[in-house]
Amino acid sequence: MTKDELREKANELPLAPGVYLMMDKSGTVIYVGKAKKLKNRVSQYFREDASHTLKTRLMVEQVREFDTIVVTSEFEALVLENSLIKRHQPRYNILLKDDKGYPFVRLSGGEYPRFSLVNKVGNDGARYFGPFGGRHDTYAALDAVAQALKLPTCRKEFPRDIGRERPCLNYHMGRCDGFCRPCMTGEEYRRRMEQAVLLLEGKLRQVTKPLEEEMEREAELLHFERCAVLRDTIAAIEVLGNRQKVIAGICADTHIWGLHRGDVKWAYAVLYIKDGALTGKEARVFDVPVEDSAEEVLGNILNRYYLDRGALPKEILLPLVPEDMEELAAAFSEKAGRKVYVRTPLRGEKAELLAMAERNAREEAERAVSETERTVKTLELLGKYMGLEEAPKRLESYDISNMGADDIVASMVVSENGRFAKGEYRKFKIKTVQGAPDDYASMHEVLLRRFRRAREGDEKFARLPDALLIDGGETHAAVAEDVLREVGLSIPVFGMVKDEHHHTRALITAEGREISIRGNEAVFSFVGRIQEETHRFAVTFHHQVHGRRSIASKLDDIEGIGRQRKAALLKRFGSVKAIAAAELAELETVVPKKAAEAVYRKFREGK
Repeated sequence: MTKDELREKANELPLAPGVYLMMDKSGTVIYVGKAKKLKNRVSQYFREDASHTLKTRLMVEQVREFDTIVVTSEFEALVLENSLIKRHQPRYNILLKDDKGYPFVRLSGGEYPRFSLVNKVGNDGARYFGPFGGRHDTYAALDAVAQALKLPTCRKEFPRDIGRERPCLNYHMGRCDGFCRPCMTGEEYRRRMEQAVLLLEGKLRQVTKPLEEEMEREAELLHFERCAVLRDTIAAIEVLGNRQKVIAGICADTHIWGLHRGDVKWAYAVLYIKDGALTGKEARVFDVPVEDSAEEVLGNILNRYYLDRGALPKEILLPLVPEDMEELAAAFSEKAGRKVYVRTPLRGEKAELLAMAERNAREEAERAVSETERTVKTLELLGKYMGLEEAPKRLESYDISNMGADDIVASMVVSENGRFAKGEYRKFKIKTVQGAPDDYASMHEVLLRRFRRAREGDEKFARLPDALLIDGGETHAAVAEDVLREVGLSIPVFGMVKDEHHHTRALITAEGREISIRGNEAVFSFVGRIQEETHRFAVTFHHQVHGRRSIASKLDDIEGIGRQRKAALLKRFGSVKAIAAAELAELETVVPKKAAEAVYRKFREGK
């Protein structure tokens, strides 16, 4: 379908909630989205005046067909969108597409049930808890619970292995009560497992209170050994609570969210709060969408995160207001079967907790990304801004520097794989511009000389760039394109436009199409560094040329001092200042006596 046909089809959609699937020319699903009103949302993609991000523009350019599924509520749309993204793995839905999932704790049935970690809930009569956070932390939680209640963690099977062997080392270390011994009953084992379930749910008091009551009864009966066992069990459970090792993913009162956008990666961190205590943390790093807003990203994450979980907390604190926040809150409440409060506190203790979560997210993102990855990603994003099929590995940038019509120079600065290649820099003295300065004519000369020498096989200019960056606007870019046509080359050209503070704010084509780069800090900073380095190199070269010419002029009008004698004096003394301070006898060691006397008199006249 053409864009007009797609727009017409979108305008015929109903004003109802649903999910839409965008497809390319091969029929592959490249994006899945949800909408409260399908007609309004889908038609926006195909409007001529739509203000899309770069990612959306790239996606829309590839759309040749779309399909929709109408549902009855926003909640159904959330669930269906999540399912379809996992099924189709669309290219432009880049958030949380993997099938990683979260672990569940499975409690088997039978006379001697055991805990294990599984990826999915099965229809096998077992009890399931979760999903929890990471597998490592969940294993640690199960181990801590087993140690507190002195439950077995060995590979023995009950009742098969009861009485077959002596108790293992865990029993002798006091970590297990030895349920492989014939004196330990199945009833006691199951009672401990029910206590373990309560601990996994964060209900420590429901476990310790009956134990305390039993300890008091045993003390009245003077059963001091049993009292000691109960006392140690209670102490172990209290330590377990203080260590905050139990992952309270299914029963946490509050989830605190932090979101960080780095140059290469995004990261989120979720802090779990139960009864005023921090019980755990989950963090994740993922790729940076091109120009996606933080609100859009957070909304998508929340959708995937909570619709994949067995239960939700009472309260969710967010660092900013995501897209469709009201619908998300309603969907979460409907899923939980009770009110789930979604808030964005701006001050107080809860705001401080949000700041803590953001710091955790930032640390995760920075730890996960190397400098090389940052550079590669920056070049990829720059290539997308430029409309290139591949990331530009070699960039050449040019600038003109002059002070009037004299000493006009130009600089060529090279960036290779994101780093300045100073060995590839080149300097030019402008030869053809006379009278008044002319930056456009100067740029034309420089580029023509550079690319002609490449055509002629000059090894110093043999390597061609993937793109040209010209200091200036569309007119400078147009000059560069004229030169490239003249020499028969096709290289993308972009001007570097500055703001009122003399900082690069955008790229611009020869046709005047401005490309804003402020949307990505890494690209913005990279292009800014290129422009600053190009300007610095040009100005430095100009000062050198102008300085040498000023020095040379002081020696030019001295009788008997020509080019060779001038060079000999500068080589011997190093500078005009040193020549001026030299004694006559010293000058005579370099040039003939009469010439030395002329130099000596020149610098002492007027003293």
